[in-house]
Amino acid sequence: MGRSSDTGRPSSPQTHDPSDPENDNREEMLSLSSFSTTAALASAATGNEQTRRGWDFAFQVFGHRKLLKDIRSGLMHLVIFYGFIVLQFGAVDIIWKGIAGSALPFPAYHAFVLSQEITVLLVLLAILYGGFRRYVERLRRLKRGWKPSLVLWFIGGIMLTVLFTQAFERLHAFEAAGGSLYVSYAPVSSAIAEALHGAGITQAAAGVCYELFWWLHYAVLLSFLVYVPQSKHFHIMTAPVNLWLRRRTPPGRLEPLDLEDEEAESFGVGEVEQFTSKQLLDLYACVECGRCTNVCPASNTGKLLSPMHLIIKLRDHLTEKGAAITSKSPWVPSLSRDTAKLQTSAHMMADASPVWVQSGGGAAAYGAKTTIEPTMTVQRQAWNVHEDTPVSDVALIGGVMTESELWSCTTCRNCEDQCPVGNEHVDKIIDMRRYLVLMEGRIPAEGQRAMNNIERQGNPWGLPRAERAAWLKAYEATPAAKPVLTMQEAVRRNEQPELLLWAGTMGAYDQRSRKVLFAFVRLLQEAGIPFAVLGGEEKNSGDTARRMGNELLFQTLCRDNVETLQRYGIRHIVTICPHTFNSLKHEYGDFGLPRSVTVEHHTTMLARLVAQGLLRPAHSVKERIVYHDSCYLGRYNGIYDAPRQLLAAIPGLNLVEMERNRENGMCCGAGGGLMWMEERSGMRVNEARASQALETSPTVIGSACPYCLTMMEDGIKQLGAEETVRARDVAELLAESVFGKPEASVSS
Repeated sequence: MGRSSDTGRPSSPQTHDPSDPENDNREEMLSLSSFSTTAALASAATGNEQTRRGWDFAFQVFGHRKLLKDIRSGLMHLVIFYGFIVLQFGAVDIIWKGIAGSALPFPAYHAFVLSQEITVLLVLLAILYGGFRRYVERLRRLKRGWKPSLVLWFIGGIMLTVLFTQAFERLHAFEAAGGSLYVSYAPVSSAIAEALHGAGITQAAAGVCYELFWWLHYAVLLSFLVYVPQSKHFHIMTAPVNLWLRRRTPPGRLEPLDLEDEEAESFGVGEVEQFTSKQLLDLYACVECGRCTNVCPASNTGKLLSPMHLIIKLRDHLTEKGAAITSKSPWVPSLSRDTAKLQTSAHMMADASPVWVQSGGGAAAYGAKTTIEPTMTVQRQAWNVHEDTPVSDVALIGGVMTESELWSCTTCRNCEDQCPVGNEHVDKIIDMRRYLVLMEGRIPAEGQRAMNNIERQGNPWGLPRAERAAWLKAYEATPAAKPVLTMQEAVRRNEQPELLLWAGTMGAYDQRSRKVLFAFVRLLQEAGIPFAVLGGEEKNSGDTARRMGNELLFQTLCRDNVETLQRYGIRHIVTICPHTFNSLKHEYGDFGLPRSVTVEHHTTMLARLVAQGLLRPAHSVKERIVYHDSCYLGRYNGIYDAPRQLLAAIPGLNLVEMERNRENGMCCGAGGGLMWMEERSGMRVNEARASQALETSPTVIGSACPYCLTMMEDGIKQLGAEETVRARDVAELLAESVFGKPEASVSS
């Protein structure tokens, strides 16, 4: 009670007298008031969250927000979606007229008929455009064949039977009562009627044809309704539910495993029924539009993994397994069901060799294009029904999903960001990796080596654990450097720094990433921001281990780090690594780190310091820079503007953009633990991304992630462009502009 926490001034000695009973009542009232305020704020926050959730749901379902990322197909689907809503009333009217002989008493009936005709025409044009995209443009992400085309025939058939039913009705009425055949409120059907009349269709024939097309319309409509639950168009019912039930936690945040559960028979997912209900609902919400595969870095560079086929294969396997267990197929009537066949036939993956080995190695040369065609072809050919294989013999990992597919995922979440129905692919892959690692000990050799090194030495290279703090001496040996305080030293001085700088494993050990860390440290010191570091007390964040499925190692590292942070009472953390930033911000809270702890990435902090005038980029940096978005900074945490604001503040810098940027930026290939593993098929992801960057003719490829920086530098070297192009972090560029030191721009 001696000091005010806000001002540091001594508080009045009259504020509390223990002998005065009124003060006890006052404190109780203040406590109740504070509780009421907190409860009100919590209630308001919950209400705001529900409101935001409702609006987002509305924009997704009724506004087609994700679908309109591809404007042409988005508009096509928008027309079909709202067309079917409008045409429900017309279908009821047509059916009623066929039964009762008179139209329903809709108000402004002629306007209603006109709206129906315009809608039918628009839907028909949308269906024709859908066929054009699938079979003339031949978009690689779209499946072809009779089954994917069946819905086009169904919807097209419904539209045509509507028009011809109305045309023959009009022609029959014209022959019976006379008058004008063409009416402005039914321009399409009356134009068809005029054409039929000119072709010599008689009144009797018109009456017969009306009956025929009325029944055809009814039959096609009912057949379509029966077909919908048996096809991908079941998403009409499941997608809205899936979108409403989507995760409320931050994007990409993994659910922790209870490794101390003594009743758990396994960890991770080794059988399809071990997925959560929401994960299984994903399978039946899939539209098979291929948007996820179209942006996947693995699919684009010739790996076997295709996010769309991941969902399709899991759905087929779940359906067949359920049918085998219950002896009831959801698609076949019980009278015609062959129970024995349900038990002895199942889809499974055939042995699939590497999809595509690029001649000349990797991306071959600057300008090489990515394509999903080889992946789509192999997936289509390899996923087949094996008549003599019981579904009980089909293993989820090995029979449905190959290990090659699981270890090709970079966890970039571009697939999830593009999915219009809210499917979440990455967590399913991580759950299957968890099963492989924790239950079967299966992991690629390089990945196992990295895990062993992290466990023994605290870093993937296996460098001595004692060298984690060596970067401090290396920094202090650089020109104009000031000493950096450690938390141990701060405690000895009875100081509590406002900010903890988390160096991270890359910043502490990797020589190239150290230069980014040094630039950031110097900028913090220039801005006068008091901070400290953990030095040798800092441990690996565990992000790599977790994304590779080693939940046990992650939780061990996480709890040790949380204990250290709590011991020092840390309230604000900044780091140069988006992977560490994401783990600390969104996943450490599950293991004891208070949610009130502020975790920040160095780009947002630097952008704020520049905006506040604490850092002044005065020196011109004459470079043409293309910025590469980090997946864990962008898609995981929505930070796209801060790095660009920093670059825009640097005089002389010319910022250009790649075709794939921001939300649609392509992964560098290092996420999901792939930084430490070899790519054995197709084009190297980092070379493909570097090639995309080089198409903009830059002198610098910018990044804000140590992993991305490493991958871009390797890609530049592999493509033979290291003489003219460098990869640099935004902190290095800002430091060069603030200090004007040429050594700040030197790359390794």
